[in-house]
Amino acid sequence: MEIRLAQPGDDDAIWNILCPVFRAGDTYTIDPDISREDALAYWLGASHGTFVAEENGSVLGTYYLKRNQAGGGSHVCNCGYVTAPEARGRGVARAMLEHSLQAAPKAGFRAMQYNFVVSTNTRAIDTWTRAGFETVGRLPGAFHHPTDGYVDALVMYRSFV
Repeated sequence: MEIRLAQPGDDDAIWNILCPVFRAGDTYTIDPDISREDALAYWLGASHGTFVAEENGSVLGTYYLKRNQAGGGSHVCNCGYVTAPEARGRGVARAMLEHSLQAAPKAGFRAMQYNFVVSTNTRAIDTWTRAGFETVGRLPGAFHHPTDGYVDALVMYRSFV
């Protein structure tokens, strides 16, 4: 598997990965009815780098790396990861996480923070925890899950220093 910077020709593949996740509305704080154009503008924003995980010409996942805050918080980055449904359970998310953990310090970041990890997303929480992230905050009932109702959101953090 190769992880590389996204290119303009990757838009269709990225949308095909994002669409079912955003439509499900159970892990991202994105309007489930977001348009393709707005979803790609969000994911491929000019303020961050977007990557794809590719194998044999197929894009299996995508992630972005960006500053979490401006000014005094600009040394902490944030990432979002999405794996294609057909590639789940194949280590794509772990590979993208490892790539981001190497890319972030090289880009000058001193830490990585996930601002809003939905507590029912246990697979992601387990992956991030195994990679050294700590839950540093819990936002009770902050996410309205489409089937589970109001559930907690976690703030997860890992220092690079």
